[in-house]
Amino acid sequence: MTERIGFIGLGIMGQGMARNLLKAGYELTVWNRSASRMNPIVAEGAGGGDSPADVAARSDIIVVCVSDTPDVEAVTLGPNGVIEGARPGSLVIDCSTISPAATRTIADKLGEKGVHMLDAPISGGSEGAAKGTLSIMVGGDETDFQRALPVFEAMGKAITHVGGHGAGQTVKLMNQILVVGNALAMCEAFMFAQASGVDLQKALDAVKAGAAGSWMLSMRGPQILARDWRPGFTIDLQQKDLRLVLEAADDVGAPIPAASLVFQLYRTLQAQGLGDEGNHALIKALEHLAGFKVGG
Repeated sequence: MTERIGFIGLGIMGQGMARNLLKAGYELTVWNRSASRMNPIVAEGAGGGDSPADVAARSDIIVVCVSDTPDVEAVTLGPNGVIEGARPGSLVIDCSTISPAATRTIADKLGEKGVHMLDAPISGGSEGAAKGTLSIMVGGDETDFQRALPVFEAMGKAITHVGGHGAGQTVKLMNQILVVGNALAMCEAFMFAQASGVDLQKALDAVKAGAAGSWMLSMRGPQILARDWRPGFTIDLQQKDLRLVLEAADDVGAPIPAASLVFQLYRTLQAQGLGDEGNHALIKALEHLAGFKVGG
């Protein structure tokens, strides 16, 4: 029997993920705090839930994709949360990026009710969510991972079981360190190229396929040159993830100077009201320091 899927959180990532579950033929029930976001998915064939508890009661596997640790705690453990509707044996898959320690606590509390959990944060931006090509880093029991694999395969391509509860979140934070490090290097390189007077498009074409190439450079470099700040992932969400990185790195005593610097640069952009722009708008912080702009 095909498992019934619930989906909680229809934001910039969740919309595409939910659509891909529908395309894969799953019976889908959705819920979002802002109810209007449910309308397009419901119009395409999903059922609409009244609350996370209602979604859980109508589902065998419940996917959660919300913004931050308190949001996950609220929709899973709070009033009318998943824990109030889920039956023993059901499985919660949390695709949010949150604290590894909080993940383990949530898994323990759900486990006391006989509800299984996987932490399965995602990477790949809104493009990957829409195309079903996300990278998914999964923490939890191997049996639960195998059960969830067809669901993951409807939403992503690179799916890796990385360890027990919380390990998925830890690897996602590792991913975010790499993302912002690549972003900073890209922005510095463009600033240098602009100041040196070379053709920026030709420079990008010359380096993106070589050893300096990266997903960030190929996907966001052209947006910088076009001064296109539409988000695949917003500054506000990137900053939330970096806050988690800094907290987790402090817990384990890991030095992360570059990620710490990017956190401070993003803070200056948030202070200017730019938090809803794409994370590649990091270059604006360097432009403000230098007094000149790149591209456009």
